[in-house]
Amino acid sequence: MQLSVRVLVVSVLVGSCLLAEPGGDVSNQVLDSYLAATRSQQDRLNGSTAEVSIDAEIPQLHKHGRLSALRHISRLGRITYDHLRFEGDNAVKSDVIARYLNTEIQVRESKDQSLAVIPANYKFAYKGRREWDGREVHVFELKPRAKRKGLFKGTLWIDARTYLPVRESGLFVKNPSVFIKKVQFTRDYQTTHGLAVVARLETTVETRVVGPAHMTVHYADYRFEPSSVEVGLIATDSQ
Repeated sequence: MQLSVRVLVVSVLVGSCLLAEPGGDVSNQVLDSYLAATRSQQDRLNGSTAEVSIDAEIPQLHKHGRLSALRHISRLGRITYDHLRFEGDNAVKSDVIARYLNTEIQVRESKDQSLAVIPANYKFAYKGRREWDGREVHVFELKPRAKRKGLFKGTLWIDARTYLPVRESGLFVKNPSVFIKKVQFTRDYQTTHGLAVVARLETTVETRVVGPAHMTVHYADYRFEPSSVEVGLIATDSQ
């Protein structure tokens, strides 16, 4: 009986080590699968609508604002917002929320591959497998190959079954303005109609003048144009 217990304990320990231990072959296979999965999703959000809720605050100024909107992405990839309701300070609306929305529109419409999470822009260091929110994920440490606006140093979590992104988080390596000291973010994804779509984005911007500014964005109820399903661009079965 004692021998069986010892064997079981050793097996668990060895299994745990194998689960967490990085390996070159595993790393390459996961990275290749991730790149293939994300490449196949390019432009598949075109023709979609999502509900967006944005909470932003500047604590030192005691200012807060909340915006509810519908985000539309046309079949050609152009983003527009229908603002449904805003509550709070107009300075937060114009200086924090509006700037974020404009930046998102500019980045998406530029289709700039220099910002993509791919080996051309980042060094990937495999950190092993973890369990997160009831599922297994592969974790990579990311280091940008250049100090360029829009690139970050941080981590990427990849679903072990679908190889789609689960989470990205980190610190931007180059600040967008001399008035900003640092920008940190966490972006969580969910799987909808076989696509990895952003579910939540949390950002903290450390400014030199008014201190930190916090913003949390929630995306929900993604809907796709019927024509997208009809032409086979979107799988009809949600995961």
